[in-house]
Amino acid sequence: MEPPPPIPRCVLVVAAGFGAHLPASAAAAALARGLLAGGVAATRCWPIDSAAQLALPELEAGLRVARAVVIAQRRLAERTLQASPAFQIATRARQAGVPAYAVAAENRLSAFDARMLDLQLILEAATPRALAAAGRELAQVL
Repeated sequence: MEPPPPIPRCVLVVAAGFGAHLPASAAAAALARGLLAGGVAATRCWPIDSAAQLALPELEAGLRVARAVVIAQRRLAERTLQASPAFQIATRARQAGVPAYAVAAENRLSAFDARMLDLQLILEAATPRALAAAGRELAQVL
């Protein structure tokens, strides 16, 4: 009996909603399109539409095999950070030894806060087109 094929190391895109006009699934898809256009073929999207999705074991399994995590959230701000999906995912990525990057429509984190989360790079993008461009830019550093 042959062992199962290895799970490919991929870039895991975890996205919370960017508001009513851009749900989490659309934000993740736009980033994934940009990553693919930039040459990153293996991308897995994980839209976060509810807090319960952060507790699913499949997310932990995805983090363990990821070569990088891209966190997308409408706003990154110190005062709302602790309760945010970005904080939880960045913490888990750091604990798993996986580098984390962030894309936000609005970044209000200080350099200290970004360092505490161990975010390698934070890009700003608010529309599907800008998210795809951010994905292409991230592809160059992954």
